[in-house]
Amino acid sequence: MFDFIIIGAAQAGLAMSYYLKRSGYQFLILDKEEEIGASWLNRWDSLKLFTPTEFNHLPGMDFPAKKGHYPSKTEVANYFKSYAENFEFPIQLNTLVTSIKKEKSIFFIETEQQQFQAKNVIVATGPFHIPYTPPFHKKLSAKIVQIHSNYYKNPDQLQSGNTLVVGAGDSGFQILDEISASGQKTYFSGATDVKVLPQEFLGKTLWWWFSKIGFLSFSKNSWIGKKINKSRQPIIGTDVKEILSRKNVEAVGKTIDAEDEIISTEKKELSDISNIIWATGYRPNFSWIEGLELTKEGYPKHQRGVSNTKGLYFIGLPWLHTRGSATLGGIKNDAKYLFDFIEN
Repeated sequence: MFDFIIIGAAQAGLAMSYYLKRSGYQFLILDKEEEIGASWLNRWDSLKLFTPTEFNHLPGMDFPAKKGHYPSKTEVANYFKSYAENFEFPIQLNTLVTSIKKEKSIFFIETEQQQFQAKNVIVATGPFHIPYTPPFHKKLSAKIVQIHSNYYKNPDQLQSGNTLVVGAGDSGFQILDEISASGQKTYFSGATDVKVLPQEFLGKTLWWWFSKIGFLSFSKNSWIGKKINKSRQPIIGTDVKEILSRKNVEAVGKTIDAEDEIISTEKKELSDISNIIWATGYRPNFSWIEGLELTKEGYPKHQRGVSNTKGLYFIGLPWLHTRGSATLGGIKNDAKYLFDFIEN
Protein backbone atom coordinates (compact mmCIF):
# COMPACT_ATOMS: atom_id res chain seq x y z
CA MET A 1 0.00 0.00 0.00
CA PHE A 2 1.54 3.26 -1.16
CA ASP A 3 0.66 6.75 0.01
CA PHE A 4 0.90 7.88 -3.62
CA ILE A 5 1.25 6.35 -7.05
CA ILE A 6 2.50 8.85 -9.66
CA ILE A 7 1.78 7.97 -13.29
CA GLY A 8 4.35 9.55 -15.60
CA ALA A 9 8.07 10.19 -15.08
CA ALA A 10 8.55 13.38 -17.11
CA GLN A 11 8.76 16.90 -15.65
CA ALA A 12 5.34 16.86 -13.97
CA GLY A 13 5.83 13.52 -12.21
CA LEU A 14 9.41 14.38 -11.20
CA ALA A 15 8.43 17.75 -9.75
CA MET A 16 5.71 16.15 -7.60
CA SER A 17 8.16 13.45 -6.53
CA TYR A 18 10.55 16.07 -5.21
CA TYR A 19 7.99 17.33 -2.69
CA LEU A 20 6.69 13.89 -1.74
CA LYS A 21 10.20 12.51 -1.19
CA ARG A 22 11.21 15.48 0.93
CA SER A 23 8.21 14.90 3.21
CA GLY A 24 8.76 11.18 3.62
CA TYR A 25 5.75 9.80 1.76
CA GLN A 26 5.83 6.24 0.46
CA PHE A 27 5.33 6.56 -3.26
CA LEU A 28 6.18 4.97 -6.59
CA ILE A 29 6.42 6.46 -10.10
CA LEU A 30 5.14 4.31 -12.95
CA ASP A 31 6.06 5.06 -16.56
CA LYS A 32 5.37 3.14 -19.77
CA GLU A 33 8.66 4.09 -21.44
CA GLU A 34 11.99 2.25 -21.36
CA GLU A 35 13.97 5.21 -20.02
CA ILE A 36 13.59 8.53 -18.25
CA GLY A 37 13.18 11.38 -20.74
CA ALA A 38 11.76 9.19 -23.51
CA SER A 39 8.86 11.58 -24.10
CA TRP A 40 11.46 14.11 -25.27
CA LEU A 41 13.89 11.72 -26.95
CA ASN A 42 11.11 10.37 -29.16
CA ARG A 43 10.56 13.76 -30.82
CA TRP A 44 12.34 14.99 -33.96
CA ASP A 45 16.13 15.20 -33.89
CA SER A 46 16.55 18.97 -34.25
CA LEU A 47 14.03 19.89 -31.55
CA LYS A 48 15.09 22.59 -29.10
CA LEU A 49 13.22 24.22 -26.24
CA PHE A 50 11.74 27.68 -26.72
CA THR A 51 12.67 28.52 -23.15
CA PRO A 52 16.29 29.30 -22.15
CA THR A 53 18.07 27.62 -19.25
CA GLU A 54 17.01 30.06 -16.54
CA PHE A 55 13.33 29.20 -17.13
CA ASN A 56 13.77 25.42 -17.15
CA HIS A 57 14.58 24.64 -13.51
CA LEU A 58 12.72 21.90 -11.66
CA PRO A 59 12.41 22.30 -7.87
CA GLY A 60 15.59 21.62 -5.90
CA MET A 61 18.01 21.24 -8.84
CA ASP A 62 18.76 23.78 -11.56
CA PHE A 63 19.08 22.93 -15.24
CA PRO A 64 22.83 22.40 -15.86
CA ALA A 65 23.56 24.89 -18.65
CA LYS A 66 24.60 28.50 -18.98
CA LYS A 67 22.04 31.29 -18.88
CA GLY A 68 20.45 32.02 -22.26
CA HIS A 69 21.07 28.54 -23.67
CA TYR A 70 18.19 26.83 -25.49
CA PRO A 71 18.51 23.11 -24.63
CA SER A 72 18.15 20.25 -27.09
CA LYS A 73 15.79 17.36 -26.46
CA THR A 74 18.77 15.21 -25.38
CA GLU A 75 19.87 17.78 -22.82
CA VAL A 76 16.35 17.83 -21.36
CA ALA A 77 16.24 14.03 -21.14
CA ASN A 78 19.67 13.92 -19.48
CA TYR A 79 18.54 16.54 -16.98
CA PHE A 80 15.54 14.40 -16.07
CA LYS A 81 17.76 11.35 -15.61
CA SER A 82 20.21 13.25 -13.39
CA TYR A 83 17.32 14.74 -11.43
CA ALA A 84 15.76 11.33 -10.74
CA GLU A 85 19.12 9.82 -9.80
CA ASN A 86 20.08 12.75 -7.57
CA PHE A 87 16.94 12.45 -5.45
CA GLU A 88 16.78 8.64 -5.73
CA PHE A 89 13.16 8.53 -6.74
CA PRO A 90 11.50 5.09 -6.82
CA ILE A 91 10.66 4.58 -10.49
CA GLN A 92 9.34 1.52 -12.32
CA LEU A 93 9.75 1.78 -16.10
CA ASN A 94 8.19 -0.35 -18.85
CA THR A 95 4.93 -0.25 -16.90
CA LEU A 96 1.82 0.84 -18.75
CA VAL A 97 -1.14 1.66 -16.51
CA THR A 98 -4.28 0.21 -18.09
CA SER A 99 -6.91 1.25 -15.55
CA ILE A 100 -7.54 3.05 -12.28
CA LYS A 101 -10.55 2.52 -10.08
CA LYS A 102 -11.40 3.52 -6.53
CA GLU A 103 -13.10 1.28 -4.00
CA LYS A 104 -13.63 2.12 -0.33
CA SER A 105 -11.07 4.96 -0.32
CA ILE A 106 -8.38 2.83 -2.00
CA PHE A 107 -7.17 3.23 -5.58
CA PHE A 108 -6.47 0.07 -7.55
CA ILE A 109 -3.97 0.69 -10.33
CA GLU A 110 -3.85 -2.03 -12.95
CA THR A 111 -0.84 -2.46 -15.22
CA GLU A 112 0.07 -5.05 -17.82
CA GLN A 113 2.22 -6.84 -15.22
CA GLN A 114 0.60 -6.37 -11.81
CA GLN A 115 -1.80 -4.43 -9.62
CA PHE A 116 -0.84 -1.62 -7.23
CA GLN A 117 -2.81 -0.08 -4.39
CA ALA A 118 -2.52 3.47 -3.14
CA LYS A 119 -4.31 5.98 -0.96
CA ASN A 120 -3.77 8.69 -3.58
CA VAL A 121 -2.96 8.87 -7.29
CA ILE A 122 -1.26 11.69 -9.21
CA VAL A 123 -1.71 11.52 -12.98
CA ALA A 124 1.24 13.22 -14.66
CA THR A 125 0.92 11.86 -18.19
CA GLY A 126 0.89 15.28 -19.86
CA PRO A 127 -1.34 16.48 -22.71
CA PHE A 128 0.12 14.48 -25.62
CA HIS A 129 -1.79 11.20 -25.66
CA ILE A 130 -3.21 10.17 -29.04
CA PRO A 131 -1.58 11.62 -32.19
CA TYR A 132 -4.41 13.02 -34.30
CA THR A 133 -4.68 12.83 -38.07
CA PRO A 134 -7.80 13.70 -40.08
CA PRO A 135 -9.95 10.61 -40.78
CA PHE A 136 -9.55 10.98 -44.54
CA HIS A 137 -5.85 10.09 -44.23
CA LYS A 138 -7.00 6.45 -44.42
CA LYS A 139 -8.22 7.02 -47.98
CA LEU A 140 -4.76 7.87 -49.25
CA SER A 141 -2.69 5.53 -51.38
CA ALA A 142 -0.16 3.32 -49.62
CA LYS A 143 2.42 4.77 -51.99
CA ILE A 144 2.39 8.00 -49.98
CA VAL A 145 4.50 7.96 -46.81
CA GLN A 146 2.48 9.41 -43.92
CA ILE A 147 4.14 10.39 -40.62
CA HIS A 148 2.61 12.18 -37.66
CA SER A 149 4.96 14.76 -36.14
CA ASN A 150 5.03 12.59 -33.00
CA TYR A 151 7.01 10.00 -34.99
CA TYR A 152 8.95 12.33 -37.28
CA LYS A 153 12.72 12.30 -36.65
CA ASN A 154 14.41 13.83 -39.70
CA PRO A 155 14.12 14.10 -43.52
CA ASP A 156 15.85 10.72 -43.95
CA GLN A 157 12.50 9.08 -43.18
CA LEU A 158 11.02 10.50 -46.38
CA GLN A 159 11.07 8.93 -49.81
CA SER A 160 12.18 10.96 -52.81
CA GLY A 161 9.61 13.38 -54.16
CA ASN A 162 7.47 16.24 -52.94
CA THR A 163 6.29 16.60 -49.34
CA LEU A 164 3.16 18.11 -47.82
CA VAL A 165 3.44 19.45 -44.25
CA VAL A 166 0.05 19.91 -42.55
CA GLY A 167 -0.27 22.01 -39.39
CA ALA A 168 0.33 25.65 -38.49
CA GLY A 169 1.73 25.24 -34.99
CA ASP A 170 5.34 25.44 -33.83
CA SER A 171 5.96 21.81 -34.81
CA GLY A 172 4.53 22.28 -38.28
CA PHE A 173 6.63 25.31 -39.11
CA GLN A 174 9.81 23.88 -37.63
CA ILE A 175 9.42 20.68 -39.64
CA LEU A 176 8.50 22.68 -42.76
CA ASP A 177 11.70 24.69 -42.28
CA GLU A 178 13.84 21.56 -42.00
CA ILE A 179 12.31 19.66 -44.92
CA SER A 180 12.18 22.58 -47.35
CA ALA A 181 15.80 23.49 -46.61
CA SER A 182 16.84 20.63 -48.92
CA GLY A 183 15.40 22.48 -51.90
CA GLN A 184 12.79 19.80 -52.68
CA LYS A 185 9.30 21.04 -53.52
CA THR A 186 7.38 21.32 -50.23
CA TYR A 187 3.72 22.22 -49.81
CA PHE A 188 2.37 23.76 -46.63
CA SER A 189 -1.20 23.28 -45.46
CA GLY A 190 -2.49 25.52 -42.70
CA ALA A 191 -2.95 29.14 -41.67
CA THR A 192 -0.25 31.55 -42.83
CA ASP A 193 -1.48 34.62 -40.93
CA VAL A 194 0.05 33.43 -37.66
CA LYS A 195 1.61 35.70 -35.08
CA VAL A 196 5.35 35.23 -34.74
CA LEU A 197 7.35 36.18 -31.66
CA PRO A 198 11.17 36.35 -31.57
CA GLN A 199 13.08 34.36 -28.96
CA GLU A 200 14.90 37.53 -27.96
CA PHE A 201 13.85 41.19 -27.96
CA LEU A 202 15.91 44.27 -26.94
CA GLY A 203 18.66 42.06 -25.53
CA LYS A 204 16.34 40.01 -23.33
CA THR A 205 14.75 36.62 -23.94
CA LEU A 206 11.05 36.44 -24.75
CA TRP A 207 10.48 34.51 -21.53
CA TRP A 208 12.15 37.30 -19.53
CA TRP A 209 9.59 39.72 -20.95
CA PHE A 210 6.78 37.24 -20.32
CA SER A 211 7.80 36.92 -16.66
CA LYS A 212 8.06 40.71 -16.24
CA ILE A 213 4.61 41.45 -17.64
CA GLY A 214 3.07 38.44 -15.90
CA PHE A 215 2.01 36.72 -19.13
CA LEU A 216 2.80 33.29 -17.69
CA SER A 217 1.07 33.99 -14.37
CA PHE A 218 -2.47 34.93 -15.34
CA SER A 219 -4.97 32.39 -14.06
CA LYS A 220 -7.05 30.61 -16.68
CA ASN A 221 -10.12 31.93 -14.82
CA SER A 222 -9.07 35.58 -15.04
CA TRP A 223 -10.35 37.85 -17.83
CA ILE A 224 -6.97 38.16 -19.50
CA GLY A 225 -6.21 34.46 -18.94
CA LYS A 226 -9.41 33.49 -20.75
CA LYS A 227 -8.52 35.84 -23.61
CA ILE A 228 -5.01 34.38 -23.96
CA ASN A 229 -6.33 30.83 -23.74
CA LYS A 230 -8.86 31.37 -26.54
CA SER A 231 -6.43 33.11 -28.89
CA ARG A 232 -4.26 31.22 -31.36
CA GLN A 233 -0.88 30.43 -29.86
CA PRO A 234 1.91 32.43 -31.51
CA ILE A 235 4.85 30.81 -33.28
CA ILE A 236 8.03 31.34 -31.29
CA GLY A 237 11.50 31.82 -32.76
CA THR A 238 10.74 30.55 -36.28
CA ASP A 239 10.91 32.94 -39.25
CA VAL A 240 7.61 31.91 -40.81
CA LYS A 241 7.65 34.68 -43.43
CA GLU A 242 11.07 33.66 -44.71
CA ILE A 243 10.15 29.97 -44.87
CA LEU A 244 6.94 30.62 -46.79
CA SER A 245 8.79 32.92 -49.22
CA ARG A 246 11.16 30.16 -50.36
CA LYS A 247 10.81 29.32 -54.05
CA ASN A 248 10.28 25.63 -53.32
CA VAL A 249 7.56 26.23 -50.68
CA GLU A 250 3.92 26.64 -51.68
CA ALA A 251 1.11 27.37 -49.23
CA VAL A 252 -2.13 25.65 -50.28
CA GLY A 253 -4.50 26.49 -47.42
CA LYS A 254 -6.45 23.95 -45.43
CA THR A 255 -6.38 20.27 -46.42
CA ILE A 256 -10.00 19.26 -47.02
CA ASP A 257 -10.08 15.68 -48.29
CA ALA A 258 -8.07 12.95 -49.97
CA GLU A 259 -8.61 9.98 -52.30
CA ASP A 260 -5.87 7.61 -53.42
CA GLU A 261 -3.07 9.90 -54.65
CA ILE A 262 -5.16 13.09 -54.87
CA ILE A 263 -5.19 15.53 -51.96
CA SER A 264 -7.78 18.33 -52.00
CA THR A 265 -6.82 21.63 -50.41
CA GLU A 266 -8.46 25.05 -50.32
CA LYS A 267 -6.32 26.34 -53.17
CA LYS A 268 -5.70 23.33 -55.43
CA GLU A 269 -5.69 19.60 -55.86
CA LEU A 270 -2.32 17.95 -55.30
CA SER A 271 -1.39 14.84 -57.26
CA ASP A 272 2.38 14.90 -56.92
CA ILE A 273 2.82 14.17 -53.19
CA SER A 274 5.21 11.45 -52.03
CA ASN A 275 5.21 12.26 -48.30
CA ILE A 276 2.89 13.87 -45.77
CA ILE A 277 3.86 15.09 -42.32
CA TRP A 278 0.79 15.49 -40.11
CA ALA A 279 1.68 18.13 -37.48
CA THR A 280 -1.96 18.09 -36.46
CA GLY A 281 -1.72 17.75 -32.71
CA TYR A 282 -3.11 15.28 -30.22
CA ARG A 283 -6.30 14.21 -28.52
CA PRO A 284 -6.50 13.51 -24.77
CA ASN A 285 -7.26 10.01 -23.51
CA PHE A 286 -8.36 9.51 -19.91
CA SER A 287 -10.82 6.68 -20.60
CA TRP A 288 -8.71 4.32 -18.48
CA ILE A 289 -9.68 6.17 -15.27
CA GLU A 290 -13.00 4.80 -14.02
CA GLY A 291 -15.69 7.33 -13.10
CA LEU A 292 -13.65 10.39 -14.11
CA GLU A 293 -15.60 13.53 -14.99
CA LEU A 294 -14.37 15.09 -18.24
CA THR A 295 -14.79 18.48 -19.91
CA LYS A 296 -16.22 18.75 -23.43
CA GLU A 297 -12.61 18.88 -24.66
CA GLY A 298 -11.93 15.50 -23.05
CA TYR A 299 -9.76 16.72 -20.16
CA PRO A 300 -10.46 15.96 -16.47
CA LYS A 301 -12.61 18.38 -14.54
CA HIS A 302 -10.44 19.81 -11.78
CA GLN A 303 -9.59 22.86 -9.69
CA ARG A 304 -5.91 23.53 -10.21
CA GLY A 305 -5.15 19.83 -10.43
CA VAL A 306 -7.55 18.68 -7.71
CA SER A 307 -10.16 16.41 -9.31
CA ASN A 308 -13.71 15.73 -8.24
CA THR A 309 -12.57 12.33 -6.95
CA LYS A 310 -10.98 12.62 -3.52
CA GLY A 311 -7.33 11.59 -3.62
CA LEU A 312 -7.02 11.83 -7.43
CA TYR A 313 -4.84 14.65 -8.73
CA PHE A 314 -3.59 15.88 -12.11
CA ILE A 315 -0.49 17.83 -13.08
CA GLY A 316 1.11 18.70 -16.41
CA LEU A 317 -2.12 19.47 -18.26
CA PRO A 318 -2.23 22.48 -20.61
CA TRP A 319 -3.49 25.51 -18.73
CA LEU A 320 -3.75 23.53 -15.50
CA HIS A 321 -3.72 26.98 -13.86
CA THR A 322 -1.77 29.39 -16.08
CA ARG A 323 -0.09 29.54 -19.50
CA GLY A 324 3.13 28.71 -17.63
CA SER A 325 1.69 25.34 -16.59
CA ALA A 326 2.69 23.99 -19.99
CA THR A 327 6.36 24.98 -19.63
CA LEU A 328 9.22 23.03 -18.09
CA GLY A 329 10.01 25.75 -15.59
CA GLY A 330 6.39 26.51 -14.79
CA ILE A 331 5.61 23.03 -13.55
CA LYS A 332 7.21 23.66 -10.16
CA ASN A 333 4.56 26.26 -9.24
CA ASP A 334 1.75 23.81 -9.92
CA ALA A 335 3.59 21.04 -8.08
CA LYS A 336 4.12 23.23 -5.00
CA TYR A 337 0.47 24.28 -4.96
CA LEU A 338 -0.74 20.68 -5.30
CA PHE A 339 1.60 19.48 -2.57
CA ASP A 340 0.49 22.27 -0.20
CA PHE A 341 -3.14 21.33 -0.88
CA ILE A 342 -2.37 17.70 -0.05
CA GLU A 343 -0.57 18.65 3.14
CA ASN A 344 -3.41 20.81 4.34
